[in-house]
Amino acid sequence: MCGIAGYSLSASSDVERTLAAQALLAGIAERGADAVGYAYVAPGGGIAIHKQRSGASALLEQVVLPESVNEVLVHVRDYTKGHPRIEANNHPIRHGAVVGVHNGIIFNDDDLMASHGFERAEPQMTVDSEAIFALAESSGGAAEALGELRGSMATAWLDERRPGTIFLARGVGRPLWVGTAREETFFASTKAALEVVERFLRLKLRKRELSEGTLVVAAEGSVLERKRFKPDRDFEERSLPAVRAPQEGAFCLQRLAALAAL
Repeated sequence: MCGIAGYSLSASSDVERTLAAQALLAGIAERGADAVGYAYVAPGGGIAIHKQRSGASALLEQVVLPESVNEVLVHVRDYTKGHPRIEANNHPIRHGAVVGVHNGIIFNDDDLMASHGFERAEPQMTVDSEAIFALAESSGGAAEALGELRGSMATAWLDERRPGTIFLARGVGRPLWVGTAREETFFASTKAALEVVERFLRLKLRKRELSEGTLVVAAEGSVLERKRFKPDRDFEERSLPAVRAPQEGAFCLQRLAALAAL
């Protein structure tokens, strides 16, 4: 059970970019400690990625974002397929122009990679999540492409060919919450993580759980499109507890309070 989070902000939003990313990371920290990472659209274009094999507590105070950054992805990993000792298996994952994060398990990733003729981004990669971002890149983010995936999924990605845009999608078996304000859209695996954002950024968010089989396209802090797709429900998965690293969550929230007070 992993945790995903991120945001889309308008250029005029007065939200402190680094603190917002730290709040999201602290909010999902309890969901995994095998690896942690974040990605953002860097000033001047291109997607910057930072990831490391640790829990969120080892990264929280190192997160630093330029104040011009408007799109961010955050991830904590509790791995299932693709050992975290291979950095390419950890999130955020790059496949071509697409960089994304995923919570869930894709069971037909190898079949999809082979049938579409997709090459692994790096030779040692085995992580199932790459199939999502390979499909996203090849289809240009088309909702119907997500219907090819068999397994559980809550995911988000950035596409260097679509600057200023962030994609969010929920298949089945994993939660995904969206919180919106006047110039801001946040998302996270849990409602509680969005409440952390509200508390530390002093924002009031309208919070809603994304329906299964939904793709959302957001830009400049607003939701531009909602599209439907039919997820493949023909799979069985072992149930996992949502809280995998409670000590990470407790520590990060304590440190976040100290950082916010600076």
